[in-house]
Amino acid sequence: MPVPLYQVKAEFFRMLGHPVRIRVLELLQDGPKSVRDLRAAIEIEAPSLSQQLAVLRRYGIVTATRDGSTVVYALAGGDVAELMRAARRILTEMLTGQNELLDELRAESAE
Repeated sequence: MPVPLYQVKAEFFRMLGHPVRIRVLELLQDGPKSVRDLRAAIEIEAPSLSQQLAVLRRYGIVTATRDGSTVVYALAGGDVAELMRAARRILTEMLTGQNELLDELRAESAE
């Protein structure tokens, strides 16, 4: 029996649900980065970063190429960068709405 699409989507979003993976994807929006560059930007131990990169590779979200002894990671496609931009827009709208509500609450308590 095939897996329903909504279940596949939920698994995809669960895969994205780790702060290090999100940070890696944010960093890779600016272009390919070496593992050394990613480690410096995220300040994480090599084994932990390697584990998170392996998850992203397994799902086909990032690609890895070897340049001598250096492994360079890149987003697998533009859709991932667009997803990250969409998430930023959604969060900005959510937070803007919360700030407006907070301003209203503050105004009420000042009365």
